[in-house]
Parts: sequence; structure tokens; C-alpha cells
Amino acid sequence: MAHLARYATTEAGLRRVLCRRVDRWARAAEAFGMQDLAPLVATAKQAAAAVARQMAASGTVNDASFAESRARRLLRTGRSRRAALAHLAQKGVDAETAAAALPEGEAPETDAALALCRRRRIGPFGDADPPPEARLKALATLARAGFGRGTAEAALRMDPDEAEDRLLSFKRG
Repeated sequence: MAHLARYATTEAGLRRVLCRRVDRWARAAEAFGMQDLAPLVATAKQAAAAVARQMAASGTVNDASFAESRARRLLRTGRSRRAALAHLAQKGVDAETAAAALPEGEAPETDAALALCRRRRIGPFGDADPPPEARLKALATLARAGFGRGTAEAALRMDPDEAEDRLLSFKRG
């Protein structure tokens, strides 16, 4: 409960945290001199999985609300839809729930690309007259972040005032 009070998590994430605590206890008990810990560790890990399931069943841990909250944060900080899906999968959110948490369409993706452009000071948030190789570097930055070429081109070509207004409205929600 102390972990849940402090951190937002998924059922799989809670199960991993509890299993790590069991492993930490087992290492300390082994260093203390306890023998034959394998059955105790297996039982404790089963109990940890049961606790995680109970927390999910009671609604204390909700993968869908975690995914929605984390997806909004990731997009606001300039992560692409593809990167956000990968992040949520790594956190233990199933693909269907993660896809439902992310907004559909080009507009949110372009807004996320603008957030990355602002953070990296490229495109509409960079030099007014950049050298030709700067455009290629900016495209590469956006591609590495998971944005498609069309989205990257649209973000880089956008007027600075329009980009600033669009980014402000995106961050407000």
C-alpha cells in the first residue's frame, strides 16, 4: 500500500515490485544464514501475484487509468504514438488498453512533434534561417523519436506563431 500511495503503477508493475522485494528479502535471509529458501520464495512470489490481482480487482490498481495518464504525459513531452505504445507495453499495459489510451489522428501526433521541436529548439522553435543540413538533422531527430516523415515535415514547416499557439492549446488539454 505504501508503494501504491507513492507511485502510479499497473498490475504487472506492482507484481514486479513485490517480487523484487521478495528477492531482496531472500538475499538478506541467505546472507544471514538461512538455508533452503526456494519453497519460501516461490510461495511469497505467488502471494505477491495474488496481492497484485486483488488490487486490480478492487480498482486500487487500474491499468486503463494509468495508461491514459501516462499517455497524456508522454505526448505532452514530445513522445510519438509509437514511442508511447512501447513505453506502456514496457510498463505492463496490454496493447489494446494502450491503443485506447492514445488519441487517434494526425493532430495529436503533430502536437507531440512540436513539443519535441520546442525542447530541442529545432524547426519553428530554432533558428529563423537554418543551414540546409540543420533540416536533415531535425528530420533525423524526429525520425529517431518515432515520428513519421509526413508528421515531421509538417512540424518543421509550421509557422513559429502557429506552432506556439498550437503547442499552448495542446498542453492545456
